[in-house]
Order: sequence, then structure tokens, then C-alpha cells
Amino acid sequence: MSTEERRNPPAAKLWGGRFSEATDPTVERFSASIAFDQALARYDLRGSVAHARMLGDTGIIPSGDVDTIVAGLEEIGRDIEAGTFDFDPALEDIHMNVEARLTQRIGAVAGRLHTGRSRNDQVATDLALYLRDAARAARRGIATLRGVLIERAQEHVGTVLPGYTHLQRAQPVRLAHHWHAYEQMLTRDAGRFTDLDARLSLCPLGAGAIAGSTLPLDRDQTAAALGFDGPTTNSMDTVASRDAALEFLSAAAICMIHLSRMAEELVMWSSSEFGFVELADAYSTGSSLMPQKKNPDVPEIVRGKSGRVVGNLVSLLMSVKGLPLTYNRDLQEDKEPIFDSARTLGDCLEVMAGSLATLRVNVERMGEAAQDPMLLATDLAEALVREGVPFREAHEAVGRIVAHCVEKDIDLRSLSHADLQAFSPAFPAGADQLLSLERALEERSLPGGTARARVEEALAVATDTLASERAALAAENS
Repeated sequence: MSTEERRNPPAAKLWGGRFSEATDPTVERFSASIAFDQALARYDLRGSVAHARMLGDTGIIPSGDVDTIVAGLEEIGRDIEAGTFDFDPALEDIHMNVEARLTQRIGAVAGRLHTGRSRNDQVATDLALYLRDAARAARRGIATLRGVLIERAQEHVGTVLPGYTHLQRAQPVRLAHHWHAYEQMLTRDAGRFTDLDARLSLCPLGAGAIAGSTLPLDRDQTAAALGFDGPTTNSMDTVASRDAALEFLSAAAICMIHLSRMAEELVMWSSSEFGFVELADAYSTGSSLMPQKKNPDVPEIVRGKSGRVVGNLVSLLMSVKGLPLTYNRDLQEDKEPIFDSARTLGDCLEVMAGSLATLRVNVERMGEAAQDPMLLATDLAEALVREGVPFREAHEAVGRIVAHCVEKDIDLRSLSHADLQAFSPAFPAGADQLLSLERALEERSLPGGTARARVEEALAVATDTLASERAALAAENS
């Protein structure tokens, strides 16, 4: 670029009055955000329309100019929706792209639009609107997956499999109980996104660059027009803070960890070693070399993408941690992690719902695994507790019984009354009378237990809770 060109910067720079040299092309490429923040276009236009109308209603700009500005913004919105809007990286971001195009269309009157606002409060407003929609979209995706889990659980109240701790067989549980556990995790995930929505109830628009404005802006009007409860109460906090973005990324990361755990089980359960489930062909892939393979690629990819979403959270945490008040350009780094996490979470929720809805459960294989007699060892210890034996003594006695059975390759359930009394005289009967798979399930009838009645009650509550949440989501979106 020549010296003359540097001394005469392009007129397109809407902030260029202070500068005598053009921005270096390398800096333009480095600092431009339009490649990703164009995702905020419709929110930016909504905010601009609300701001323009407020400027007219307060008499800050003529009402005729408001009509011209709003008509121009609506036309730009149609172009963006149609995909015919040509975004210019030299204009840095979505805000400057829209304003420059508005100037081209309606002339100098477009210069009135930015009266009383800064890109700082503008982007905070756009982001708040985006996060509200993204949080609600996440809740809708979670609701769909929860619905699938509830439906599959209701199908399999009678299906029994081993529950695991440390990936070792522990105690028998109902498959319905197992899937309800994930539904409960996702219920809390939905709650986190709901909480975030409540903390996005105040409107940033009108906070200005740092200290507000000397103009008689009506912040309550713009807040109401954009669906907020009112304006934010501290201009510095408004433009400097990104905790709502961090909260969204945190909720997304936690949800993805839950999906990853579920995905890991689908990977394991669909292996020949477990054989508990078979994923539908539509949610599996094959091998380019081995024709017999049916690979659980969908849950594997979900498991892998959890690291991506966790990384997005850490990325923004590190960007924000050392920033003084108020706005710093580092905050531009908030958008890519947010957009990526919202898209990734939505995709993962969708494919996990499809995978679970269509997989085949191998009830027989699960039932065979649940016949492992060692799953009932705890019940044997609790039989002694009912006879007045302290639990630690009962645990020690049954531990020795288990070791004996392993050494002699004996079925725990085959031990006679005399056999058991050799380890503790308090045993009231033989193992055949004390141990039963069905009893092991049904006697765990405390709240949260795996007894049939408790599981059915829990699923009924989950069904009602989900119905209420879906109704609330529908009301929010109406």
C-alpha cells in the first residue's frame, strides 16, 4: 500500500475520523469478526430497529428519518435471509457491515442510527438476545432426548441388568431405572439453561461505551421492545461482563459430559463383550476394510465432541480472567466458542435422541448377566444385619463367603444353611431362601430405589415434569 493510500483511508471506516492512515491489511484480517459474528445479524437488526424507534419517540431524531431507517434495516434483513448480502471483512463486524450498507441505501440519514449507542452495548445486546434463543434451543433439544429416555424406560421396566460401579458388576437394577438416571441428569441440565434465561432478563442497550449517554434515551422502551424486563443497572458492568456467556458455555459443557457418559455406555453395550444393545443401521457406520464391522460412530463422535465444548468454556474463561474494566477487544473471543458450543450441543442432542429411540435392547443378554449370583452378596450381608449383626461384621463374613465361592467355583446361591453358619452363626436360613433376584429389586423400595413401583412412580413424575417444561417452552416461543 502506498504512502498516499495510507494517508487517505477508505471512507468505509465508520470510526475513521480520528485516523490519518488506513488499517494495515494484515490487521484487518486479524481483527475482523464478520466471518463468524454474522450469526448475530438478525439480533443486531432487531436491536437497531428498537433503538431507532426509541430515538424517534423521544424526539432525538425526526420521525421521518426513523421510518426511512427502519425500512432500510428491514430491507437489509430480507437480503441477509435470502443470502444475497455481501459481507465485507474490511468493515470488521456485523454492526459496521449493517450500518455501511444502510448508508449506501438511504444516504446520510443512516448516520443518525448510532446516536446514543456504542458497539459495546450493541454487541452486548445482540449477545444477550442470541444467548436467550440458544438457551431455549438447548432446552428444546434436551426435552426431546428426555422424552426418548422416558419412553424407552417405560418399555423396559421389567428388563433387568447388572448395575456397575468401577465398571464391575455391583447390584441388579432395572433398565428403566438406569435410563431414568440419565433423564434426571438432563433435567438438571435444562434447569441450568432456564436459570441462565432468568439472568438475561435485563437489556444492555443504552449503556453506551462505558458510562451511558447525555442524550435523553428511553432505555425502558428499548428493553420492552426487545422482550427484556428492564434495562441493566450499571453501564460498566453491562459492557465489560461476559458471565452470561460463560454460564451458557458451562451449562453446555456439563450437558455434553452427561451425553458423553451416555455415549460411552452405548459404545460398550453395543460391543460383542457386552451385547446389551444394537444400534440401528441409520446410527452406525461400517469399516472400509472389514466387512463384518458395525461401528458405533455416532456415540463415539458425541463422546469426542464433549472435549470440544469443554475446551470452549476454558477458552473464554482464560480470555476474560485478566481483563480490567470495561470493554477490551479480547472479548471478541467470546463469539466463536458460543456459536460452536450451541451448534455442537444441538447436533449431539439430536443424534443421541435418534440413537436411543431406534436401538434394539437385547433383553435376554442383560437378563443372563443379571443372573450373576455375586450381585446378591450385599443382600446376604443385609440378611445378617436384620438379625442384629453389625454391618461391618456382616460385611466381613460375606466377604469371606465370596472368597470361598470364588476359590471353590461355587454358586453363592447354592450354599446351605449350615454352609453359611460356618461363616456366621447368625444366618437364619440357606442362601436359596435368603437370595432372590426379584426380591433384591423389590425390597429396594425406598424413594429413589429400583423397585418396580418406585421406578414407575419416578417415570410418572418425570413425564409430568417434562410436559410442564414443554408447555413453558411453547409459551416462551409463542
